[in-house]
Amino acid sequence: MTENILQSAKPDILRVDNLKVAFRLQDRPIEVVKGVSFRVPAGKTVALVGESGSGKTVISQAIMGLLPKAGSVTGGQILFSDPKKASEPPVDIALMPRDGSAIRHLRGGRIGMIFQEPMSSLSPVHTIGNQIEEALRLHRPVPHGEARNMTEHMLGLVGFKNPARAYSMYSFELSGGLRQRAMLAMALICRPALLIADEPTTALDVTIQAQVLNLMRELQTEFGMAILMITHDLGVVANMADEVVVVYHGEVMEAGAADDIFRRPGHPYLRALLKAVPHFDMKPNERLVALRDAQEDISPLVSTRPPRPESGNEPLLSVRNLRKVYGSRSSGLFGKAAEPVVAVDDVSFDIMRGECLGLVGESGCGKTSVSKLIMRAMKADGGSVTFNDGTKAIDVLKLRGRAERDFRQHVQMIFQDPVSSLSPRMTVLNILCEPLEIHGMGNHDEQVRRVGDLMSAVGLDRRFLNRYPHSFSGGQRQRIGIARALALNPDLIICDEPVSALDVSVQAQVLNLLKDLQRELGLTYLFISHNLAVVDYVADRIAVLAHGRIVEIAPRDVLFRQPAHSYTKALLAAVPFPDLDRPLDFGSLKGKSASDPARWAPAFRDNGRPETLKPIDLGNGHIVLAQPNVDFRELAQCVA
Repeated sequence: MTENILQSAKPDILRVDNLKVAFRLQDRPIEVVKGVSFRVPAGKTVALVGESGSGKTVISQAIMGLLPKAGSVTGGQILFSDPKKASEPPVDIALMPRDGSAIRHLRGGRIGMIFQEPMSSLSPVHTIGNQIEEALRLHRPVPHGEARNMTEHMLGLVGFKNPARAYSMYSFELSGGLRQRAMLAMALICRPALLIADEPTTALDVTIQAQVLNLMRELQTEFGMAILMITHDLGVVANMADEVVVVYHGEVMEAGAADDIFRRPGHPYLRALLKAVPHFDMKPNERLVALRDAQEDISPLVSTRPPRPESGNEPLLSVRNLRKVYGSRSSGLFGKAAEPVVAVDDVSFDIMRGECLGLVGESGCGKTSVSKLIMRAMKADGGSVTFNDGTKAIDVLKLRGRAERDFRQHVQMIFQDPVSSLSPRMTVLNILCEPLEIHGMGNHDEQVRRVGDLMSAVGLDRRFLNRYPHSFSGGQRQRIGIARALALNPDLIICDEPVSALDVSVQAQVLNLLKDLQRELGLTYLFISHNLAVVDYVADRIAVLAHGRIVEIAPRDVLFRQPAHSYTKALLAAVPFPDLDRPLDFGSLKGKSASDPARWAPAFRDNGRPETLKPIDLGNGHIVLAQPNVDFRELAQCVA
């Protein structure tokens, strides 16, 4: 398969030939990269694609000379050809001492890297400018004043509106998109010949992701550099890559031009990856095809689930005029207090029993704040949340003491990050028993039996109960989180970005599991995500949130096929499809954020007076927030 890589007139910046990498575990080498070969031509983008654990990041670490102490290159070559030294033969990075001056000259100087998680890659105690300038001065003897000018210039190139101010900011003061731009500036400050981007947009919402990808394309053209992009997002690959290398368990399954990979996939693994990606063209009741099935047995949970009383046409959860304002905080001992931030502003919606309501929007729009207010994890500043348990309506915001604790049996939550939401000091048995013990459900033997049923229901072996969370993969940890949410037989589960940290194959498994649980147990979901294709797959109705307000709500087939609001249209335009015939329009994504009202049609702007916007019914459950004096027929034409 590795012989199928296309030849090109362009010289190769990087050529990896029969690379083998092993990790020593208990005095025994474990080979994790098994004879991988590929190349990166000058000025081109090559995508390294595969599931988590396939060896993609280990390959990038070997190229950068950053393998952990337990890892070593046991065979093959990593040949780097510096365009600045075209007359010299390529150097073999695999032969360089990992702490030698030669690899330090290449790393950061001629080969730059963007890491997957910018928050953990940037120092919290140094300013952004200091960190970028340090990378520059390590490789080029530049005076401080000139280095600062070059740093601010690079910050401007990567999209900071005020580079001088950004220079003095810390990483925790920046949004996810700006942190990724800072990482890009650090990687490019020395004008490298090769940029390695390891999952550069995984944690970003669709509009910021599109802006970062467009920025990388523009800087690649300006600097003439090659890019090795490591990702599991096939939509990103289709819009960025010239060539694709598909890796599985440390081996190349298929490689070639992007056109061949997407139009004529040959290997069964690649075809399976393409089928595991949710997309907007899926038919009703069509399931994602997971690469491998987990053996799930939901029947014990079905038999032990108490009957739910009928609630007629009453919604299970009714939210009305919900509001949350984050208070001001002074900037110093005698500093001026900052303006309060309105995170949730007059939010209203209903969730019917048995349905899944999707909540979508950019990062910072208020999605997670809404979920925390419903769960009583934060105190609301206004509005009401009413839960109908089938016998009575419960005013959630007024619950106190025992009543509040009892309410939590009805509503549970699946968190975004399974690593931080599971205690590293507790076994899985203790984690799943804890909610049963708190609510006094059964004796010890009954609790252990219940926990075993929960493990079977989410496709995990009961023998894993005495393990700790760190011994599980990301997908398995998320299954443990789902099992914990199911422990108390809840009616409503709030899913806060439950698959954002998972690759496409594991994502397909978890999404199918959530749909099966909903169908078999009669569960109701509030599904929060910035991945619109995922929401389209799981949700019955979808609400779109911007600046803490619901700007549009409709059944999924109506919203994604006939969006009315400018913001919804901008979100959909930024979704990268794994389809070469539907490329992103990068030109339309430049400039201001999709949530900037200046980009919206006049009918959807409040002109500084939020009370002027009213929900307008377009029919079929399709409601949009707009000026009430707009002609209904004119607004309906926005849908077409």
